[in-house]
Amino acid sequence: MSTPTYSIRPATVQDARGIYRLIRDHSDNLIPRSINDIVQNLDRFIVAVRPDGIIVGTTAYTIFPEIGDPSKTSVEVQSVCVEKDYRHHGIGHALVKAQLRRVDAMGVAQVIVLTFTPDFFASLGFRPIDKSTLMHKIYIGCINCTKHESPFTCPEVAMALSGNEIAKAMA
Repeated sequence: MSTPTYSIRPATVQDARGIYRLIRDHSDNLIPRSINDIVQNLDRFIVAVRPDGIIVGTTAYTIFPEIGDPSKTSVEVQSVCVEKDYRHHGIGHALVKAQLRRVDAMGVAQVIVLTFTPDFFASLGFRPIDKSTLMHKIYIGCINCTKHESPFTCPEVAMALSGNEIAKAMA
C-alpha cells in the first residue's frame, strides 16, 4: 500500500458511528465504548480521516483530577486505534501528538496510557510506570473491566510522560 492520504482533526457528531465501529472492531486491545459514551465525550476525540470521510484512526483523552491538588492532575490518552491497513504510516503518532498538543495547553502533571503496545508509546517518550501509582485510573476505569480478574493481572503496561516532557514528544 502506498502512503495513505488522510487528515487529522477533532471529531464531529457525524464521526460518532465511525469511531464506534473502529473501537468495536479492535476490542481485543481496547476497552469498548458505547455510542452514547463517544457522543458525550466527542470533544475529547481526534480522528484520522480519508478524503472520502472514512475514519481510519482515533484517539481520546480523559482527565483524572488529583483531589486537593489540581496541579497534580493527570490525563489519560485512550482509545488509540488505527485501522490495520493504515498502520506504519505515521497515523498513530500523528493522532497521539495532536492529543498531546491539546493536553499541553492544560498544564497537567503527566499524561498516562495503559497499553498493549508499549514500544509505540516508548517511541513518543512515554516511560513504564508501576500500575499502583495510578489508583485513581484503576478505580475509575479498570475496576469495571471484565477482560481480567484484576487490574493488576491485566497485561496492559502503564506508561507516563511528565508534563514537562510533552513538548519534546510533540516534536
